Amino acid sequence: MRHIHPISMNERENYLATVEFRGPEWIPCNIGFLPGTWKRHRKALEDLVLRHPLIFRGFKEGSVNYDDMGHWNSGERFTDTWGVVWYHVIDGIYGQIAKHPIDDWGKLATYLPPDTTRFTEDGPREDWAITRHNVETARRAGALMWGEGGNRFFERLHFLRGFQKLMIDFLRDPPELHKLIDLVISANMRVVEKWLGIGVDVMSFQDDLGTQVSCMVSPRTFRRHLKPGYVRMFGPCREAGSHIAFHSDGHILEVVGDLIDAGVTVINPQIRANTSEGIAKTMKGQICVNLDLDRQLFPFATPSGIREHVKAAVIRLGSRDGGLMLSAECGPDVPLENIEALCRAFAEFRTYSG
Repeated sequence: MRHIHPISMNERENYLATVEFRGPEWIPCNIGFLPGTWKRHRKALEDLVLRHPLIFRGFKEGSVNYDDMGHWNSGERFTDTWGVVWYHVIDGIYGQIAKHPIDDWGKLATYLPPDTTRFTEDGPREDWAITRHNVETARRAGALMWGEGGNRFFERLHFLRGFQKLMIDFLRDPPELHKLIDLVISANMRVVEKWLGIGVDVMSFQDDLGTQVSCMVSPRTFRRHLKPGYVRMFGPCREAGSHIAFHSDGHILEVVGDLIDAGVTVINPQIRANTSEGIAKTMKGQICVNLDLDRQLFPFATPSGIREHVKAAVIRLGSRDGGLMLSAECGPDVPLENIEALCRAFAEFRTYSG
């Protein structure tokens, strides 16, 4: 392994060099916390974050309300802007859908999606004049510019229709399915076009496509019903010069090539569901991997085990050319000493390359 000392790049330059395999100076690293994690650890977690400004750049003391679960309060129902009703069982963690608004095709004709230029899936969106001002101010400061690509696609289809019914629809291929797909893509494209009008470096999309052992749909079904929609969303972004950062939980190895074909340039796969071997075989050197480290390991590992996990990922998937980022999501069951170990491991190995 070769140690590389950061010299001259700012965060934007280093991120783009990582994505474009142009020899970044460090591996971009990110640690995120579910709302329930803040509620459990409170001031102790805030103190930990403040001890690691290299990982949590720009974090301000007192900026987190430990008890704010947003819409994720246990025992409560929440209706998102698409009319999907959620029921949350655990504070700060996504719950289950209690009502699908298009569970009967007869409801499709009168269904109206939200105006995605005015609403996110959770509620009102910031005024675009303010968004443009903030983006332009950050751009002048040399920051990386992000936009978000709407309100999901595959997930939104089964949120609206119901998972089992959508799987049957994929098999039977009724005309209503194509109308629903067009409805969702058209709604998402309205907000995509807003971001592209402002001008951003990266457009972020999310869609969980896998279980822990397999894709939720076959490659054939993916190519027939989903890939054209992704092409429709990603194509204008790539033409405008924006990278596509795509998050997907679960096993996705069989469709990674199709996602690359559709325009994805940064992919966020889970290491447990896809394995380091699978990721190395299907993604390394072909697309920038924003590796989702093993969140199921974090609650139970020792701090030394956390360090070895990060080190092994960097050795297996890292390259002097770039193409690797590291991400860790910590739920409320992750002990503070393991969060601290993640921070230290990121600081130690972020400037190492295989």
